Amino acid sequence: MINQPVTRLADLVRQGESATLEFRKSTAEKDRACRTLCAFANGQGGQLVFGVTSAGKVVGQQVTDRTLEELAQEFQGFEPPLMLSIERIDLDNGLQTLVVHALRKGNPPFTFRGVPYERVLNTTRVMPREHYQRLIIESAHATTRWETEPAAGWTADQLDQNEIVATIEEAIRRGRCEDPGSRDPQAILRGLGLLLPHGQLSRAALALFCRDDVPLPEYPQFKLRLARFKGATRDEFLDNRQYTGNAFALMRRAERFLIDWLPVAGKIVPGQMARIDTPALPSEATREALANAFVHRDYASAAGSVAVALYDDRLEIISSGGLHFGLTPEMLFKPHESTPWNPWIASVFYRRGLIETWGRGTTRIASLMLDAGLKPPTVLENAGFVIMTFEMPERKTSEKTSEKTSEKTSEKTSEKVLAALRSDGKLTISALANQLGVSTRTIERTLKKLQEENRLSRIGQDKGGHWKVGG
Repeated sequence: MINQPVTRLADLVRQGESATLEFRKSTAEKDRACRTLCAFANGQGGQLVFGVTSAGKVVGQQVTDRTLEELAQEFQGFEPPLMLSIERIDLDNGLQTLVVHALRKGNPPFTFRGVPYERVLNTTRVMPREHYQRLIIESAHATTRWETEPAAGWTADQLDQNEIVATIEEAIRRGRCEDPGSRDPQAILRGLGLLLPHGQLSRAALALFCRDDVPLPEYPQFKLRLARFKGATRDEFLDNRQYTGNAFALMRRAERFLIDWLPVAGKIVPGQMARIDTPALPSEATREALANAFVHRDYASAAGSVAVALYDDRLEIISSGGLHFGLTPEMLFKPHESTPWNPWIASVFYRRGLIETWGRGTTRIASLMLDAGLKPPTVLENAGFVIMTFEMPERKTSEKTSEKTSEKTSEKTSEKVLAALRSDGKLTISALANQLGVSTRTIERTLKKLQEENRLSRIGQDKGGHWKVGG
């Protein structure tokens, strides 16, 4: 036990009760106090002061050897045992106060007399079942998790060999891996730590390198959902896509989607013939956010996915799962320890240069946004998902006028496509692009829009089929 000056107590009283500080009038309330100490240990840790009322009035108490023995006996109710330390503060009236520190160390969840507790603001309550189960999973995380389980029935030759080789070559180029001297996929997977004993393929390897053309009925969670909504609600789609595949391929598709749909501001730089186009949101920031979503998501849920939702006023990047190991949305934007939920997957993303280590991802995103003169994104944990939201910059009048002009141009393109297909319904996308003098991407987007509006339909297969104007 450590004796502390009374000024130490004044500092605590001045703070008031909070998520990490509670006052108890005396050790006669030791039962309720221990519930709070349990809650502190299950959260960010905290301090409990005996000898101060909940209103912050210092009253003190007599602290004898018997007092300390009774406290120690009460502490036997913690399972597993808590890391506790006690300070004694002598008051001018001859009484004392005790400050008990509960540290967040060991493996939560902790219980007191068989019941887990949690701290919400300045209140202690019984921990909900869902929170308790999540802490149980986190406590076993070092040895048992989804990514380290075998991918039963899968072998290395069923994976995307080009993606595997591209990963090791990029890692070598970035100096994040020694050249193994071989480009054999099995050897590369072993070097990346993705093979289990006896050469079994891990689920992490499958998530990272499965092929697009191989069905994955056992792994529906290898999914990406992309949507562009009209306005600020989900009432009406402008674009809606879903893909399955490996994490790298899905991330590329997500980046392509943002290139297609994010507004672009163009400016002419003196001395250069071509204009410089800048997306509304920094590409590096959105790329980092996408990588974080694929790395930290919960792959164990068959209903899980990564989703990108773009509205007129914001971009949301959504990943299934939650924040773990006591991390909160607020902590993400401060220096914090990096404890990835999927360490094997995170390691490969790091080697490939897609994420940073040491918990710098979200702070880097915030810095990139600030450097671009924009607000940092916000993070919300809700209903089993983590949502990172980027606020779209307010557009200037000239940009809005440009958008209206673009809409008119789009409608003219639609009419030209319909006219061309009335003449020849077998025209290919490339032929239409050449005939109208636009890109194939513009044609693809126009055809999709016309089909959604029931102004055009496809008869037959891609090869040998034809277009029918009029739905």
